[in-house]
Amino acid sequence: MATGEIFWNTVPYVVLAIVVVGTWWRYRYDKFGWTTRSSQLYESKLLRIASPMFHFGILVVIFGHFIGLVIPQSWTDAVGLSQHAYHVQAVTLGSIAGISTLTGIVLLIYRRRTTGPVFMATTANDKLMYVVLVLAIVAGLCATALGSGVVGEEHNYRETVSVWFRSIWILQPRGDLMTQAPLYFQLHVMIGLVLFALWPFTRLVHAFSAPIGYLFRPYIVYRSREVAAKDELVGSHPRRRGW
Repeated sequence: MATGEIFWNTVPYVVLAIVVVGTWWRYRYDKFGWTTRSSQLYESKLLRIASPMFHFGILVVIFGHFIGLVIPQSWTDAVGLSQHAYHVQAVTLGSIAGISTLTGIVLLIYRRRTTGPVFMATTANDKLMYVVLVLAIVAGLCATALGSGVVGEEHNYRETVSVWFRSIWILQPRGDLMTQAPLYFQLHVMIGLVLFALWPFTRLVHAFSAPIGYLFRPYIVYRSREVAAKDELVGSHPRRRGW
């Protein structure tokens, strides 16, 4: 068995173990650190633009990866979705979502670097996480461009990368398929594995909390002490519920 095949057969399980054990450890011993460490109080103007761009973009990217990796090509063929039609929508939506995600993360990094209090609250883990996350997004955009035939020869990753991905979960790894994939796909997956290995030890861990209630909660109003004291003297305005 070749070295590359051994790598793709074993490393995913090592990363999966790190994610499971690391997440358990983080939740068990660092519950108060299980947070995004919100910096909205320090700067909100740029955050209002960058955060939605990144989060909505990354949700579409995740959804696209789920379809591409989990759903076999035979299923989409069975419902009448041709490879060409799948290819066009995947490249179009993937490119838009990827560019939105990259723009959002770049703006967030710029905000973090140029806003003093936000930068001071940035840890070494955060910096490493941002570097790997940006690399993963850029590598994904490059794989989309190169693998789609826009630049270079088209490669159907659903016959190699996707089959390998599914084989990991049924405990029958097909590392030989990953060795057949182009180098840019292999690099994208490698960077993704590094990102997942870091996930439990960074602020990204908050994604596992699935804050669905956040979408429906009332607004949180931040008020200065001076305004609160003044309202107590002259009488506060009638309180209204959020949404």
